[in-house]
Amino acid sequence: MRKQKVLTVCLCGLLLLAGLWRNGQVQEVSAPAEAGRMIALTFDDGPHPVYTRQLLDGLRERGVKATFFLIGQNVEGNEELVRQMAEDGHLIGCHTESHVDLTRCTQSEARREIEEASRRIARITGEEVRYIRPPFGNWSEALAEDFPLTVVKWTVDPEDWKVREKEEIVRRVLEKTQDGSVILLHDVYPASVEAALEAVDRLQAEGYQFVTVEELLLD
Repeated sequence: MRKQKVLTVCLCGLLLLAGLWRNGQVQEVSAPAEAGRMIALTFDDGPHPVYTRQLLDGLRERGVKATFFLIGQNVEGNEELVRQMAEDGHLIGCHTESHVDLTRCTQSEARREIEEASRRIARITGEEVRYIRPPFGNWSEALAEDFPLTVVKWTVDPEDWKVREKEEIVRRVLEKTQDGSVILLHDVYPASVEAALEAVDRLQAEGYQFVTVEELLLD
């Protein structure tokens, strides 16, 4: 198969994609003033029947678009939530069928994990899945050659899965976020959802604009 160019959303990746790294130096660039500072809010491990619904309602009230990386097994029984994600304009990507480290799988096992989850999502949204966040951020050249997906990592990780405390999660997000940040959270914990919505309010007040990962890459 044609070798897939993996677009890893990190500082260096963004610089390369934007053509801002030349001759070993970072080239200076300014975003249009009217565009504001853009960041991407991303959520892993859902959908959750209670907390994802709360999150989607909160994001809709705030006019915010986010990116969701779904576990295939969690889609079953939560099809309505996936449909709402798509209707609300959120970007939906794959987080494998059962949250496994793909670099520890055989190629056939990895294929099943990726394709099963992607098919579940596509059956609901009617759209082909083009983005993946591999569990633990682990990806390889062999996987890149076989799967024509854009790999999305992150630049801000408050470790909400470990902290489980709203105020601390918010503090960590605000402390590390800057223009172009990709924030990693999980919509399967109540504290994470509460923290996400509070962080959105505070970052919007600071002039940040929330976009999907796709929009961030294309900017």
